[in-house]
Amino acid sequence: MEAVPARVRAYVACVALSALTCLLPLPGTHTPWPAVALLAALYAGGEHVLRKRLGGTFYPVLLAGAFLLPPAAAALVPLPGALLSHVEQRPQAVRRVWRAAELALAVWGAGCVHWVLGGRDAVAGCEFPYALLPCAAAVLAFCTVLALLDGGILAVAVGAPRTPFGQRGRVPVRRAWRGLLARSLAPIGVHGLAGLMMAVLWRSPYGPVAALLVLLPMCVSWWVFAQYHRERAAHQATIRALVQAVDIKDGYTRGHSERVGQASVMIARELGMDDERVEVLRFAGILHDVGKLGVPTRLLRKDGPLTPEERRIIELHPEYGHEMVRGISFLGEARAAILHHHERIDGSGYPYGLAGGQIPESARVVAVADAFDAMTSTRSYSRARPVGAAVEELRRCAGRQFDAGVVDALVRALGREGWHPAVTADVCQPGAPASGRPTGDRESVGRGAP
Repeated sequence: MEAVPARVRAYVACVALSALTCLLPLPGTHTPWPAVALLAALYAGGEHVLRKRLGGTFYPVLLAGAFLLPPAAAALVPLPGALLSHVEQRPQAVRRVWRAAELALAVWGAGCVHWVLGGRDAVAGCEFPYALLPCAAAVLAFCTVLALLDGGILAVAVGAPRTPFGQRGRVPVRRAWRGLLARSLAPIGVHGLAGLMMAVLWRSPYGPVAALLVLLPMCVSWWVFAQYHRERAAHQATIRALVQAVDIKDGYTRGHSERVGQASVMIARELGMDDERVEVLRFAGILHDVGKLGVPTRLLRKDGPLTPEERRIIELHPEYGHEMVRGISFLGEARAAILHHHERIDGSGYPYGLAGGQIPESARVVAVADAFDAMTSTRSYSRARPVGAAVEELRRCAGRQFDAGVVDALVRALGREGWHPAVTADVCQPGAPASGRPTGDRESVGRGAP
């Protein structure tokens, strides 16, 4: 608990006490204990398999409990599985208590809504479609409680390097709850339908054994989902390997790719792109210089000015990079960003001299992110500029070298979130001249601003 901020501990304690309060009506409630025990055991076993091996969640069992049991009894179902679950990251005890408490509150809330709307009678009588409305309302309550609690832990952890539960801290309070409910509705809605089918079959003449059959197709979907995540992890490993190869080859720009990816994400979110495109822009930023693997190392590390011939060689790196990643389908429009991130709005860029709207939006985003990080990082040929100076240079070149709308998006994001660039290499001595170029990349130094 020493590593957990006091305000986070207090928040977890309040949530845990609230969960315990939900259990107070149990002594006066007619509780079907065999059903509670069976559902709790099923959830605990499912959590052990899914979370440890497949990375999924066993919410259909929890929601079936909310549809079958009194709310206080339903709140018991997730406790054994959550409190005994395998946790690798520390602090394990806090993580277990947090997960048990938030799930208990979510199931209790879903059970209360379902009970008030008469869902229990509709389930017992197999009254369709009347059973769907209480079910939908209960699922919405379940998602809402989880979103409120998860957003709360982000809000109280503002300023902490990391919360105890995997989310990063330093999240502005106004953004703590953004998107949490919307992202959970569809997947948990599917789990709710499976839970409703379990509850109906449980109440049917066929009993609990028939209800368990509902989980078979769900297990297949979890396995498919796990395969997708394994494939995604392989993609991430491929990208990391490529970026590390570039960093080793061009030591002066070590860490540059990750920072360009971060700045690209900031811009993409400010432009209102959906999560899928934001992730693609992150890949684009991280891999934008992968073509430097095809450029002689002596040119990348040369301290003096580049000759015209050397410049022409370095300016081939976008095409090299595009050839390297063109067969990686999951990169999508990131491949266009890699090829065109040195094009300029006025048409004087390379490799094809595209202008204005001819340049893909992803490339315009990465171009601004690339230039911004290059100007705020120390290189062999330039010293890091303050963020304000880099922003002014971007604004000066907006409309000619850079997309003005993309520059404005970065400025707004910086004003809200700030920027703390790391110096990639301490190679400049005091008094070394600072470059006056807006682009900052080695292959563009000397071209000047339009």
